[in-house]
Amino acid sequence: MRKMKKRIKVIQGGSSSGKTFGIIPILIDKAIKNPNITISIVSESLPHLRRGAMKDFLLIMKITNRYIDINWNRTNSIYTFTNGSYIEFFSVEDDSKLRGARRNILYVNEANNINYPAYTQLAMRTDMDIFIDYNPTHKFWSNEVLESDEAELLVLTYKDNEALSKTVIDYLESKRELAKTSTYWENWVRVYVDGQLGQLEGVIFNDYTILDKLPIEAELIAYGVDFGFSNDPSTVTGVYKWNGEIILDEVIYQKGLLTGDLAKLMQANKVGGTIFCDSADPRSIAELRAFGISAYPVKKGADSILYGINLMQSYKLNVTKRSTNLIHELDNYKWCEDKEGAKMNKPIDVFNHCIDGIRYVFLMRLQRKSSTPMITF
Repeated sequence: MRKMKKRIKVIQGGSSSGKTFGIIPILIDKAIKNPNITISIVSESLPHLRRGAMKDFLLIMKITNRYIDINWNRTNSIYTFTNGSYIEFFSVEDDSKLRGARRNILYVNEANNINYPAYTQLAMRTDMDIFIDYNPTHKFWSNEVLESDEAELLVLTYKDNEALSKTVIDYLESKRELAKTSTYWENWVRVYVDGQLGQLEGVIFNDYTILDKLPIEAELIAYGVDFGFSNDPSTVTGVYKWNGEIILDEVIYQKGLLTGDLAKLMQANKVGGTIFCDSADPRSIAELRAFGISAYPVKKGADSILYGINLMQSYKLNVTKRSTNLIHELDNYKWCEDKEGAKMNKPIDVFNHCIDGIRYVFLMRLQRKSSTPMITF
């Protein structure tokens, strides 16, 4: 890792590859050698940090005889070095930290569990190095980052971890035989043993194409809107016909929007034509219409979620490259599983904000003449 020269260092690795244990000593070294710098280590939640990066940091500080107890602020999870530099730990759940003070160095731990808007808020407030690590369980926004000339990729496996015990090595290698028996274990070995990109099991939409941009000849069908506010984003997605296929184009994906704010953003982004919205929120629909937006409630029948998924699966889907949040949803939206791991005829109620709005358009404008169920697991 120390040989990586570019500002954004993306470390992709399998199980026991030593990603965190390799990055943290580099950060400690930078803090000691450079007075008064700020280093942020960020992950999906504080419990996740305490079990992982924070635990590793404290262990490394102690085994290298650098740890001074009075320098560790347990309340704020900040360690201050004698030269004024400090390393802080916080989660993306704290919006004030995302949009707060700037830093010199950023380490995003297990970045595949963090959404792209959160990363961009952190990255834009970092003026030196950025470290990103993850298990490659599925595609996510790291591909966008790696397209930058500022970024480089390092792929690690357990073979790069010289301190790994033979017991762990034997356990990982033993799964290669299982990989011959099922797609689950084949995918598991690909990700956790070989450190290569895999795919989540049970993903509902696992066959779509990313387009660089919306073709000029694409014909707008309608926009789909899903309302949110504090916990969930409000989303607006365009659905287009193109050569017998469908193109999906994310326009708005943002939390904290009042209906008036959403309407102004829609107007600024030239969202026109027909807009289908969740019928469970008639007030917001009425407010959009007061702004001159042609918003209509979706008509839902029995099992409308499954039927809408059915319709979406019956078309070849394309997604514009700029639709980063939608792509993240498609890569993570999967079927629920029972206690035995068997897939259920019900999707998870997460990673579906853009998808719900898209589903409304399919329900209203793209129903097939034959409604024979074709849900695929």
